[in-house]
Amino acid sequence: MKHTYPKNEKLKSRTLIDQLFSEGKSVSKYPLRLVYVEISDLEDSKIKLGVSVSKKHFKKAVDRNYYKRVLREAYRLNKSVLIDAIENKNYAFMFLYQTKDRLNYQEVTEKTIQLFEKFATAIQKDISKE
Repeated sequence: MKHTYPKNEKLKSRTLIDQLFSEGKSVSKYPLRLVYVEISDLEDSKIKLGVSVSKKHFKKAVDRNYYKRVLREAYRLNKSVLIDAIENKNYAFMFLYQTKDRLNYQEVTEKTIQLFEKFATAIQKDISKE
């Protein structure tokens, strides 16, 4: 599997973002949170992902941009966990960093893997309920 984050995987649609926060479910692994919703009308990619870092916690844009880059890189290297979990469905995700704590890259990567695995188990529980 290629470790890429191409343009067609980036979440940019305002309506999709609104749907994500109104109808979506979430899983958390401190300090990260993944909000997700299953969508049916994606034709170019199985996943749409947006990244967000709170302005409340990081006042300087330099700091917010650093953590957004770290989150995107952690996603890029570990997205195979997500793709294996979703099988043939399409999902939109918002990946959030929600603390003032300044974790290093290694810690963020470890938490990302744990978060994606937690998402995979949540999806399996949802499938088994149906």
